[in-house]
Amino acid sequence: MMTDFLLIVALVVVGAFFWQLRQMAEISRLFAQRECNKQKVQLLAIAMESARPSIGGSSGLTWKAKYLLEFSTDGMNQYKAEIWMHGNTVQKVKWPIFPEPEWLDAPESRGSVGGSCGSRGSCNTGKCK
Repeated sequence: MMTDFLLIVALVVVGAFFWQLRQMAEISRLFAQRECNKQKVQLLAIAMESARPSIGGSSGLTWKAKYLLEFSTDGMNQYKAEIWMHGNTVQKVKWPIFPEPEWLDAPESRGSVGGSCGSRGSCNTGKCK
């Protein structure tokens, strides 16, 4: 009787920890997709690298997990970033140094700082010598 109760409690605890890890995986995937869109890079894969039980978070017992994020800037090269989570919150993101995705997507300079003509229109009007 008592062993059945302990077995059921153990299964519920294992199920709850598994459910929390699945929630963390989904939150990290959504976070990675949003961050890749901001950086204008292509998300290739995200995977959990490590996880360990921890105390804290909203439920008391939770997980500290590290996720590996793989992305590409041009479809040929692959880069890796790391995401650290504690419970359902992202603690830290470590991006590597990578080249800008597309030169055509870079902002154009406007004004007279850094050039002799100012803007493209003034060079065509003959104002520059």
